[in-house]
Amino acid sequence: MLQLPIGIRCFLQKRFRTLNIYRSLVLILTYLAYASYHLSRRPFSIVKSVLTCNNQTDHHNDGDECGWKPFNNQNDSETLLGLLDSAFLFAYAIGMFFSGFLAERCNLRYFLAFGMLFSGLLNYSIGLAYYYNIHSLSYFVLLQILSGILQTTGWPAVVTCIGHWFNKSSRGVLFGIWNSHTNVGNIIGALVAGAFVDYNWGLSFIIPGLIIGLSGFFIFLFLVPCPEDVGISSTIIHGPQQSTIADQIDPTESIIQSAEDSGIFARSGDNHRRIIIRNDNDIESSQMEEDSPLLCSLDDSAINVHIPEKHAISFFQALKIPGVIEFSVCLFFAKLVSYTFLFWLPFYINFSMHSSSSNSAFLSAFFDLGGIIGGILAGFIVDRYGASAITCVGMLSMAIPSLLLYYNYGNQSNSMNILLQIITGTFVNGPYALITTAVSAELGTKVKSSQALATVTAIIDGTGSLGAAIGPLLSGPLGGIGWSYVFLMVILSDTLALLSLLRIARQEYYRLRSN
Repeated sequence: MLQLPIGIRCFLQKRFRTLNIYRSLVLILTYLAYASYHLSRRPFSIVKSVLTCNNQTDHHNDGDECGWKPFNNQNDSETLLGLLDSAFLFAYAIGMFFSGFLAERCNLRYFLAFGMLFSGLLNYSIGLAYYYNIHSLSYFVLLQILSGILQTTGWPAVVTCIGHWFNKSSRGVLFGIWNSHTNVGNIIGALVAGAFVDYNWGLSFIIPGLIIGLSGFFIFLFLVPCPEDVGISSTIIHGPQQSTIADQIDPTESIIQSAEDSGIFARSGDNHRRIIIRNDNDIESSQMEEDSPLLCSLDDSAINVHIPEKHAISFFQALKIPGVIEFSVCLFFAKLVSYTFLFWLPFYINFSMHSSSSNSAFLSAFFDLGGIIGGILAGFIVDRYGASAITCVGMLSMAIPSLLLYYNYGNQSNSMNILLQIITGTFVNGPYALITTAVSAELGTKVKSSQALATVTAIIDGTGSLGAAIGPLLSGPLGGIGWSYVFLMVILSDTLALLSLLRIARQEYYRLRSN
């Protein structure tokens, strides 16, 4: 049977079930999903300053003592908070490699909804520590590890859904705009957590937990992960060169190319269906007998077609795809920088500008505004010139002086801090956004007649997440010595990210010159 989600069956009439409507739903729902994931990751970076004694004006219901045990010991508070970050991020990085393998073999709607609902439950459980006066370090570490594992359900699933529904020619700017969900989630998460942090940090976790849980429920009701789930051939989305029907129907190639105006065929499981696409992308479907041939309705004629199943690619086969290793290494260092800012920027602003926890949370949101600009700019350049590596190298080169400027002048005033955050966020997050979206989707669709997108995405993002785990882990003790060491670490990381793509960038340069 066609796998129509219950929300589609109940709330979307047949006449509205068009290709464009399905695409719009996938864009909106995957955007909502991953914004919710990032929103739920934000609270710990916001509450750090009230868990420690960094801000001496903060008092909680743990007597008159500042901070929250065991994080209020000034000798090792940064190290313990770095341990919590790393518990989440190492679990996330390791789990990501397995998550891509599972995502290729599961129904992505169930996979994504399950991950979101239980991620929300874990966020809620962290918030309960405030109300039940829980001070056990192992409690927080365990919940962070479980959260890291469950959050790996997000990225391979949403990128695979987008890759299924949108072809390569529209992915650059589309992915750049769509990838703003990461930054929008960070911004909303900072504002939501910041609204409660000064008087009840428990709500800084509970409210984001409820939001991601509710978003997971909408995913379960409405998400259609793959065109074939609703009887749409991949030929319509990607063209004949991406079609799973391959060489078995060469005589009908011209018919397939004009399928949008006439008819297409599709198979769902073991059942056969007649799928008719008329003008305006209107889709109809009628169940046929089990032993009936699969038909293409076209000028009262019929063609018998067999559509073979796709097979999932192995982990080692995915590693052999040209560019996967280089972009994975680049993302390792690029994500180290991005996540160091994600987890420590509010704390650094609180320290360097002596602002309140809530004001630090608000100010830190402008780094993600720069990330939105960077992602869209990178996507536009790639769509125009088709040079992903050159784009990343150029933006990473600009990130290095931007980081130096922010460290030296960012604490002069709020307006200077905001301006330099936007500039730094543009060049730091632009390559990160491009690699995790358009580049991953392009590499994941290089293998014909195979399901490789989730596996390739998981390898690249999983490698990047190892860097994301190391950055915050080192930032705690380095920040205790001096924040200049943290900025030295992120500048060196950006340099190594740049160097890892020089070979591919050189190839792209010669290709562009030859054209």
